[in-house]
Order: sequence, then structure tokens, then C-alpha cells
Amino acid sequence: MSTMTFEKALEKLSAVVTQLETGNLPLEKSLKLYEEGVSLTAFCEKALQDAALRVRELRPAAPKNEEEADEDA
Repeated sequence: MSTMTFEKALEKLSAVVTQLETGNLPLEKSLKLYEEGVSLTAFCEKALQDAALRVRELRPAAPKNEEEADEDA
């Protein structure tokens, strides 16, 4: 999954969920899909955590209190 994008993983996860929700699959197929879903979920969560970290690193430090904000204005 190293070349997979967040969007593609989310799309595949949605398809897996849809298939599992039908309930018409044999047990082994359901288990394989469930495992794939767990893997895709982990991939998406990691991508979101990485994105949140990048946003925190890029935005300027927020003032600790209102007085500091007023001094900067």
C-alpha cells in the first residue's frame, strides 16, 4: 500500500464496507474483506495523523492567552 493515496484507500474501504453489509458472502470471503478493511482503516488513520501533524507544524504558534494576542495586534 506504499503507493496508495488516502483517497484511493478510502474509496476501497467504502467498497469493502458495502460488500460486507450485504451479508451474502461466504465466511472466508467476509474474513478476507474484513482483514482488508482493517488494513485500509489503519492506512487512512495514519495518513490523517500525518496530515494533522503537518498542519500543526506549518501554522504559527497560537498565543497562550488573550493578553499576548492583544499585544501582537
